[in-house]
Amino acid sequence: MKKAFSNELYVELQSKHIQERIQKFDNKLYLEFGGKLFDDHHASRVLPGFEPDSKLKMLLTLKDKVEIIIVVCAKDLERHKVRGDLGISYDDEVFRLIDEYRRIGFYVGSVTITQYEHQRVVDTFKQKLENRGIRVFMQYIIEGYPHQVDHIISDEGFGRNDYIQTSKPLVVVTAPGPGSGKMATCLSQLYHEHLHGIHAGYAKFETFPIWNLPLKHPVNLAYEAATIDLNDVNMIDPFHLETYNETTVNYNRDIEIFPVLKAMFTKIFGVSPYASPTDMGVNMAGYAIIDDEAARDASRREIVRRYYHAQVDYVMGKIKSDSLEKMQMLLTQADVCVNNRKCAIVASEVSKEKECPVCAIELNDSYLISGKTSSLLRCSSAALLNALKYLAHIDQDIELISPEMLKSILSLKNDYLNIDNPLLDIDEVLLTLTIASSHDKNAKKCLEMLPLLKGCEIHSTVILSKKDMITLRYLHMNLTCDPKYATA
Repeated sequence: MKKAFSNELYVELQSKHIQERIQKFDNKLYLEFGGKLFDDHHASRVLPGFEPDSKLKMLLTLKDKVEIIIVVCAKDLERHKVRGDLGISYDDEVFRLIDEYRRIGFYVGSVTITQYEHQRVVDTFKQKLENRGIRVFMQYIIEGYPHQVDHIISDEGFGRNDYIQTSKPLVVVTAPGPGSGKMATCLSQLYHEHLHGIHAGYAKFETFPIWNLPLKHPVNLAYEAATIDLNDVNMIDPFHLETYNETTVNYNRDIEIFPVLKAMFTKIFGVSPYASPTDMGVNMAGYAIIDDEAARDASRREIVRRYYHAQVDYVMGKIKSDSLEKMQMLLTQADVCVNNRKCAIVASEVSKEKECPVCAIELNDSYLISGKTSSLLRCSSAALLNALKYLAHIDQDIELISPEMLKSILSLKNDYLNIDNPLLDIDEVLLTLTIASSHDKNAKKCLEMLPLLKGCEIHSTVILSKKDMITLRYLHMNLTCDPKYATA
């Protein structure tokens, strides 16, 4: 992939712009951080050159000025909501985030629990946090939120919430996932800071949509494809157009809520500091795109991936038919065809020939290689082994793992663990390959090829197991599947 994005320029521009925004207020800015602070692989796929931890590197340039508040919704804790990409619950994710931020050197000031109604599971979670020395603040359900502004901006509204005591100029408000209450937390803090005589500011940091790219630019269309389950729609910001006669892009939820936010700002400060949703944002990613055509090409590829993901989500009951229809519309708008995905074409052709599930991998040198389901291996495991042999220049006929060892593992899964479908998953094959590498130079050479799988495309003619999906994510491979369950 050609480089489309300058990470160095982005870090420089973004940190400078945020510092300028802090200075517009009383040296106190609440920055609502949308999306992922690190591991932003969507951004790195649609903007080649954007590193998954770019935003983290940017904040590290401001580390001495940064304090982090992690926001989690009580209702998400109560229903044990799980973060889909990692497969862990929101309460565990909060602890993981705290550990990660502290390991890097950030100051995590507190955790805020929103929509608190004295739920027992929430009280237990609060106690666990406090036992670790983490300050916890509570925010409550406010009747009429967000539209009854006079009630919200009062002692009975935000006034009921705990005042989160912060000590740094830049307060980054982040969360385990969407709908946690980041914006409400920021607004509540503006109210309380104002009562304490501090003119604090608010800004929003969302990488997508990129406000200074065209509405139907593939990068922005890829964002719509990525949020198909949220039904986000990119729109021209009408408030910005009216005020400045400048066309900018935002998304529907921010545009719809802006009149309410503006009324809240006016109620708190007497005047709103912003005339449009675009004004509230601080994203500078659009200025760091150095090859527009490369960004367009990468984004079109991502839209095709998202199309396959949507088909699988529909089969799993995660989205409805109208979301599939929207995905088809996005393909048309981006002028891209699903048949452009070479690994999907190869997987389909080999599967028809072999009459069994097949995985195909497009390696970074454009070479295509496949693997089929056998009596020992899942198609994903077979394809991965074949790819590693190719990369290590090892003949495909050479056995890396003895059949006796594989059969012993299958016996364990089948006879003792009573697993219905004992075929070996990718992680099991890699573990076995690791054991073999202690005495087999070919196995060792193959393991050394694993980093070369990063960024490779892989497609399966059946929906892979959750374990395989997670392992491929750890390998940073771009997986898609046909919307069909394996029968064996």
